[in-house]
Amino acid sequence: MYAYTHVRKCTYINQVTMETKILRVVRQGEAFGVPSKNSESGTIQKCNIVLKELGGGKFENEYVCAMLGNLAACRFYEGDVVMATLRFSTHEYQGQTFQEILVTDVTKIRGEG
Repeated sequence: MYAYTHVRKCTYINQVTMETKILRVVRQGEAFGVPSKNSESGTIQKCNIVLKELGGGKFENEYVCAMLGNLAACRFYEGDVVMATLRFSTHEYQGQTFQEILVTDVTKIRGEG
């Protein structure tokens, strides 16, 4: 009897770009814990936020972003205008390309309520 072992070849191509933009908050989810090797407790807080470019058009770019750690505890509301630094990163894994957008800094400029 012969044993066959399949070896996966993984290629990682990392590209990172940082941009600071003025954006409007579309919605923000609740914070939740995710595993983290860099945290003393083994978990870190994360929340997702959807941000839209200002410009008045119906089809402005929207970004689905993650906020980690202390930023995940910040609460923003629909219509808030914020200045946010976004970290765009892409990597390739097993022939597929993935993109992540991480908010590294965010400041509320004005609220809509």
